[in-house]
Amino acid sequence: MTQWRMVEGGVSAPKGFRAAGIAAGLKPSGASDLALIVSEGDAIAAGIFTQSQVRAACVDYCRQRLEAKSVARAILCNAGQANACTGSQGWVDTIASADLVAQALGIPADAVMVASTGVIGQCLNMAALRQGIPAVVAALSEAGSAAAAQAILTTDLVAKSGAVEAEIAHRPVRLGGIAKGSGMIHPNLATMLAFITCDASISPPLWQAMVQRAAELSFNQISIDGDTSTNDSLIALANGASRTPAITEAGPEADLLEGMLTAVCTHLAKAIARDGEGATCLIQITVQGTAHDEAARQIARTIAGSSLVKSAIFGRDPNWGRIAGAAGRAGVGFDQGDLRIQLGEFVLMDGGQPQPFDRSAASAYLKQAAAGAYLQDDTVDIIVSVGTGSGRGQAWGCDLSYDYIRINAEYTT
Repeated sequence: MTQWRMVEGGVSAPKGFRAAGIAAGLKPSGASDLALIVSEGDAIAAGIFTQSQVRAACVDYCRQRLEAKSVARAILCNAGQANACTGSQGWVDTIASADLVAQALGIPADAVMVASTGVIGQCLNMAALRQGIPAVVAALSEAGSAAAAQAILTTDLVAKSGAVEAEIAHRPVRLGGIAKGSGMIHPNLATMLAFITCDASISPPLWQAMVQRAAELSFNQISIDGDTSTNDSLIALANGASRTPAITEAGPEADLLEGMLTAVCTHLAKAIARDGEGATCLIQITVQGTAHDEAARQIARTIAGSSLVKSAIFGRDPNWGRIAGAAGRAGVGFDQGDLRIQLGEFVLMDGGQPQPFDRSAASAYLKQAAAGAYLQDDTVDIIVSVGTGSGRGQAWGCDLSYDYIRINAEYTT
């Protein structure tokens, strides 16, 4: 039984946080494109970023800020221009963006984190940003999370948000988050943009370690298309506004807070996978029977990232051979005589041998999942067992449809 409950409010659910999202003219469409999240006081900051050697200026900026000081007050995110592969001008514009926010809020410039998303190779529209920052600051609200979640989207079809509440030291503690991601999604952290807020008090090393572990179980376990972005960022702020005692070491309170963080990150990660470009269903892969959890997660990630598995699911084809093939190339040793594959309630393979099953009914199961897209009953469950070990892991992905090709073929045209 979990010790927390879901609540409304996203990043502005925790005490001491405000958020806003506006249309600043960064997107040609005129849609909302500038988001700001602000803590009323100093917050412990943690972050994880893309592992790519080709990175946006904002990624290097945030890394440097966090290495120098694990305290922040604000996160600015623009949608429209990725500001990646933009040379020295990209760095200049990122610094200028942080300075503009700092001036508008009356806080130090090094207390501002910056994130960007959009087309690679396009510099920030600084004229629009200079006009937009005072406006987004003026729009800050304790009810502003939904607007912020909308403002960070690109090809996403739906905004992604979640928040939970629990009691620590007999006081309510809240943790919330928003995220964006629909394409260029593959485990290698962070595979998207995600922003987390929390009103607990926690030491910087412990917070960073929690964020890392939560990401490994959530954002690093999703795959849509096998491509990792240049702008991937997960930034988390904890401001202590709940006035609970500081969590400085491992123990029940630390475990509870980490459970809350993992729950919100998993909720957001599944929402990203569910909203994959052109997707019609969410695929949830559960692997068990390995020697340890990481091995199970590795097999699950490989299956989630398989284009052949994704294509079969889109074709409503219960082709278990593609699942077996992906499991076998995951780099985890197991005896194929122990392999068992189940699709929903249908056992397709057991003891390394094919099993008789109703192919038409299994195909109908896949069609029903597609029909439930975006209604939370759109999940295709794949359960794989490779032995008798205690290891267990999950990963999430989506099917690969014709629309994925169309969306990306037309991305800049």
